Amino acid sequence: MKTAGIDGCKAGWLLITFDEGNEKYEVLRDRDALKKAFEDFDRIFIDMPIGLEDENYTREADELLRKKVGGDYASSVFSPPIRPALTAPSYVEANMISHEYTEKKLTLQSWNITPKIRMVDELLRADESLIDKVLESHPELLFQTINGGMIYQKKNLKKGIKHRLELIKNREPIADDFFRDIKEDFRRNEVEEDDIVDAMVLAYSAKISEEKGIKTLPEEFEYDSEGMRKAIHYV
Repeated sequence: MKTAGIDGCKAGWLLITFDEGNEKYEVLRDRDALKKAFEDFDRIFIDMPIGLEDENYTREADELLRKKVGGDYASSVFSPPIRPALTAPSYVEANMISHEYTEKKLTLQSWNITPKIRMVDELLRADESLIDKVLESHPELLFQTINGGMIYQKKNLKKGIKHRLELIKNREPIADDFFRDIKEDFRRNEVEEDDIVDAMVLAYSAKISEEKGIKTLPEEFEYDSEGMRKAIHYV
């Protein structure tokens, strides 16, 4: 099974795979490159909301995730746009749509990644064979699971990045080289340090999921109105 982790970055998307003998990293700069990656790999963990609500402001998966990661890290979980607001041409219009259905406005944080959410959504809807292999995940949940249930340093701190990198390189020694090389190959305004460690934990978790199996939040998930999984996947 070919596995990979993908995290959004300013340059587009950072893909990492730790598959034995085929370890690599790559920045996917456009829709076509992302589409090819979706087609080439058998399982991808991606840090991007996929299954969306039509009228509820908060997904059950996000509510469960906030409880799972705890108060200090709950702020890393935000509610994505509802599906009717996904194609809004502006933040103002997305806010109006969100408020009409939910009586709450879309956060700016959610709006900033809406183009990426929309791109993933369009690719999956165009090829239903991708729905069960491109799986939404969340790096903080994965790091906490690897570390026995807790992370003690936030990733906006240098020591937080170092801690997360240590967790991965203890399991994938090449991660140390990847971290250094990616920083040399790409500017900070293209790929940031937290993008790198996030893509790494997504890649590692996708890799071991074949042996360890996959868990989901919620355990019994539903599909949204366009057939997307309303679930966050982890190992």
